[in-house]
Amino acid sequence: MIDRIKMVKRKMDESLEQLCEVSWMFSRHPEKDFTRKRKLSFSKLVSFVLAMEGGTLTTELLKHFGCSLDTASASAFVQQRSKLVPETFPALFDLFVRKTQPLKLYKGFRLFAADGSDIQIPNNPEHTSSHYPEANGQASYNILHLDAVYDLLQCTYQDACLSGDREANERASLCRMVDRSAVEKALIIMDRGYEGYNLLAHIQEKGWKFLLRVKDVGQVKGITAGLSLPAADEFDVPIHLSLTTRQTNQVKELCKRNNEFRFIPSNNSFDFLPRINRKYDPVQFYPLSFRVVRFQIMQDIYETVVTNLDPRLFPPKELKMLYAMRWGIETSFRKLKYTVGLLHFHTKKVEHIYQEVFARLIMYNFTELITSSVIIQKPNAKYAYKANFTVAVHICRQFLLGNVSPPQVEAAIRRNISPIRPGRSRPRNLTAKHAVSFIYRIA
Repeated sequence: MIDRIKMVKRKMDESLEQLCEVSWMFSRHPEKDFTRKRKLSFSKLVSFVLAMEGGTLTTELLKHFGCSLDTASASAFVQQRSKLVPETFPALFDLFVRKTQPLKLYKGFRLFAADGSDIQIPNNPEHTSSHYPEANGQASYNILHLDAVYDLLQCTYQDACLSGDREANERASLCRMVDRSAVEKALIIMDRGYEGYNLLAHIQEKGWKFLLRVKDVGQVKGITAGLSLPAADEFDVPIHLSLTTRQTNQVKELCKRNNEFRFIPSNNSFDFLPRINRKYDPVQFYPLSFRVVRFQIMQDIYETVVTNLDPRLFPPKELKMLYAMRWGIETSFRKLKYTVGLLHFHTKKVEHIYQEVFARLIMYNFTELITSSVIIQKPNAKYAYKANFTVAVHICRQFLLGNVSPPQVEAAIRRNISPIRPGRSRPRNLTAKHAVSFIYRIA
């Protein structure tokens, strides 16, 4: 355990050092920014943003500087952070992810889940891509949308995209994250919001495998709409489609063979066929193969998925188990928001909020890498035990700042554990969330 703790801290230090070596690349004015000796240098500024909790900015600075008379002011911090370009913390996030690639595989695959989550930020009418004006008695508000790829075996975020909710496109964001990934072999699990041929084609071109929950058989829209599928409650049917964006009389005749040909309308994006078709251009087809699998999950409740996994190695029973594992990214969002502190920002400027979002993602990964291997089986106990993530976040923040040693980290984490209760479920209660004013924060 101690060796793992030291390794994670070393990887974080290496990532920070690499970022600081090229700090000029992440400064708005390289010729003058961070050139003078100040209380918050480039490295101290980045470390401070990483370790911030949910308190007011002044109390956070006092904690960081040990209540010294030499503590930097809130104004000085705001001026320093304004010198950073938006790519600073995404670059640090990417460096840390690349340095901590795991050895955990599932039948030779990295096991990923993709999902998105909304983040409410302070009201800012000037940021039009995230602003929703007042309507029907509802006060105006701003929402950012976070799209993420999550490693289900290592319990860390692999990649992320952040945008205003009005401009958010989950499928397009995931296409970008798939295309830029350095992982060669992966299985990515997705929910119904990602249903679309273009995304499946991007995953296929990458050489990855997909497992996508789709709209059930018989619904008007969706991948299964128009396919000739069995009337049975459960089935596993291979489909080999030829997709085209060209609509001719010949194509119309071919598309009558529902399970072999499919026309993609011009209002649906597809990156592997020409957008504009001239009259005399030959018809081009894109081959896409997958299985449509329907299985029972509860009494009289069935789900339908599409996948390009081998049916011999991944029968329907295993697909059902794999899709259930996708819930790991849902619980990670809850930890990210309520435990790591993604809901508590220290600014109203959207560009600074972007800094804090990626800083929380880095802190989440840092904590999970340290705590995920702590599983304790007590003699004669009903359950196995794991690290209490809420306590572990506080411990890891202090460890990141160099205030505790690896043996202290291990001892503190092992002392604060909670039972693992598999199979628990509770309904998701959706309620309105409001931003907490900066003057009403925890002390």
